[in-house]
Amino acid sequence: MRVIVSRAESKRLRTDRGVADNSSEESFEAAEARLERAFSRLEASVRSLNGRMRAHSRIEADTARLVSERSRFAADLDKASARAKRLDDSAAEVARRLVVAMESVREVLAK
Repeated sequence: MRVIVSRAESKRLRTDRGVADNSSEESFEAAEARLERAFSRLEASVRSLNGRMRAHSRIEADTARLVSERSRFAADLDKASARAKRLDDSAAEVARRLVVAMESVREVLAK
């Protein structure tokens, strides 16, 4: 919020207060300039803070998305691992049955 006072208004205010000498007028103008610079720095700080807050919000959203994807990938990996184990078990069973079948064929051929 800026307070804008025209030079005529500021002179009237100074005159109303009984401030007529030059040094008081100069110190008022110096104070006014310092106040204006302070407001400018405050506005720049607020703009900077807003930018950092937007960036932080984007990072939080990205992090939430990554956590969700990680959970989904972990579930997919668990499913794939379980399927691989079932396939390994099935392959071992097939190999065992093949050995039994080959032994049976050898016995038949040997007779």
